[in-house]
Amino acid sequence: MKAPLFRPDETWRAESLLARFLAETNAQAELELAGFPELHDWSISSIGTFWARVWEFCGVIGERGEKSLVNADDMLCARFFPDARLNFAENLLRRNDDSDAMVFWAEDRVKSRMSWQELNGSVSRTAQALRDAGVGKGDRVAAIMPNMPDTVVAMLATASIGATWASCSPDFGEAAVLDRFGQIEPTVLFACDGYFYNGREIDVLPRLAGIAGKLTSLKTVVVLPFLRSTIGAGPTPGDVAHAVLFEDFVEKFGERDIEFEPVPFRHPLYILFSSGTTGAPKCIVHSVGGTLLQHLKEHQLHCDIRPRDRVFYFTTCTWMMWNWLASALASEATLLLYDGSPFHPSGDILFDYADAERMTHFGTSAKFIDALKKQGAKPRQTHDLSSVRLLASTGSPLVPESFDFVYENIKADVYLASIAGGTDIVSCFVLGNPLTPVYRGEIPGPGLGMAVEIRDDDGNAVVEQKGELVCTRAFPSMPVGFWGDRDGGKYRSAYFETFPGVWAHGDFAELTRRGGYIIHGRSDATLNPGGVRIGTAEIYRQVEQIDAVLESIAIGQTWDDDVRVVLFVVLREGESLTDDLVAEIRNRVRHGASPRHVPAKIVQVADIPRTKSGKISELAVRDIVEGRGVKNKGALANPEALELYRKLPELQS
Repeated sequence: MKAPLFRPDETWRAESLLARFLAETNAQAELELAGFPELHDWSISSIGTFWARVWEFCGVIGERGEKSLVNADDMLCARFFPDARLNFAENLLRRNDDSDAMVFWAEDRVKSRMSWQELNGSVSRTAQALRDAGVGKGDRVAAIMPNMPDTVVAMLATASIGATWASCSPDFGEAAVLDRFGQIEPTVLFACDGYFYNGREIDVLPRLAGIAGKLTSLKTVVVLPFLRSTIGAGPTPGDVAHAVLFEDFVEKFGERDIEFEPVPFRHPLYILFSSGTTGAPKCIVHSVGGTLLQHLKEHQLHCDIRPRDRVFYFTTCTWMMWNWLASALASEATLLLYDGSPFHPSGDILFDYADAERMTHFGTSAKFIDALKKQGAKPRQTHDLSSVRLLASTGSPLVPESFDFVYENIKADVYLASIAGGTDIVSCFVLGNPLTPVYRGEIPGPGLGMAVEIRDDDGNAVVEQKGELVCTRAFPSMPVGFWGDRDGGKYRSAYFETFPGVWAHGDFAELTRRGGYIIHGRSDATLNPGGVRIGTAEIYRQVEQIDAVLESIAIGQTWDDDVRVVLFVVLREGESLTDDLVAEIRNRVRHGASPRHVPAKIVQVADIPRTKSGKISELAVRDIVEGRGVKNKGALANPEALELYRKLPELQS
């Protein structure tokens, strides 16, 4: 068995919040749980007791009630803390002093910070203004905002009065915004006037005017003049219907104690949206209690986030990692927010940020790490990074070679936690923890309280065999449901059709003999040549080690009563797809994966379509190649790239 790449030292293991939780649980329940595997087994065999312990250990503010779980054996009918009353914002606003609550960088254009006192004061004024605008419990408040402190303020103000929050980033087109917000009918919309990306100034007001004119539910549009204030221009709401500047919206309200509205555990907190590349985006409703409890567990027990830690995740307000990041306030940590390109003005910007602000938790995507590797970056030689103790990666599978790159070129003594979950659960199924070592190419283990298995097509749990990632027991952050899905039919179809009564997440994955997990790609994007299921991540791992290849995307094309693997590659500038390069790609895939993985066709393209959160869109490419329309191009960051795949002569023979 191979040695781990990293093992937390004895001091960290012994002093971690997870070790304390384990010791206290053993003492209270008179157990003798030896380590993480035993604790995980107990957490899923005693689910109600486990989540009650999380509530107590993390100091949730609210009335818990006597019952921790009812209908435990039926995932669809299970209810956690049915008698509880709590408020999400109250749990995130525990501090009220002059230390940093949030720090914000917008590329090299903006640097600011907000104290806990300033955060509490701003949330108070915004909540009063929302109430004055007629927003009440259960109403929807939406946002088209950068990842900045004002967005967190507006979310917390919304949550404090028991209203429901939904957001997307300001790079969304008009149709994409309307596809999402049109379904949930918000009464108030927070929006910026513009933002910065890759050094450019991008004006949002013309697009915002079109959106506000078509969202008939809106009564107020609160405009934050972020772009114009930064460049020294006068603030203006433009021609936006129902518009008021943020400063005017809150002007008549002074700072006072926040009135936190207590709500039930399952009260709607967030509406998150599926990518929408295969149809209208699903509006996934997440609960106050489920989101809070799941995030507290992941932050404190798995990521060891403590008061005054400084937590960063590169994300936009479209991606569920924004919601995940914001919840770190509940652990009294400082949020390090960043908006813009992670490569402007250079690939050093995020590492500059880490050093300048003494970052403790650095969150990013597998694609960012791969891009650094392709550039030959060596942050370990140019930056201190001594404060960073955990580096998290998600968004797509982190290949083994990227593990090597992190430890060789970013930081040798860091806990590298590849994590996987998603918008559907606003959290993780599998991630790291301070008691488990890091092995090359593996996610360290399951989340506590998450009964994760890998099942084959017959529904049998398997080890060291690829299959569907499932969860067999209820967990608090299961969605309340889909907005507008009155009988729950769409919700049941999305997660419970593959294996009745069991959550099937849609990831093609593998459980290793030592208890780690490998994600091989999305189940709906797996390839089936000759009836054998192949994960696309297995192909990407081999192809993207080739210097000439910047990025790739693979699909299965229906051909000759079967499916053939087609690989598209984006090459470095000056490179071309020669016969020698084709042979090198095929040889690498054949020997690194298997002969079945070898693409039947390899085609050079200039760009790869991706969603707003940066994930490549294999399904959209497959639809174009198969001659089908893509139902929601507005969900893509670069929909024009799809035309590169239409009616390619190389794929007609």
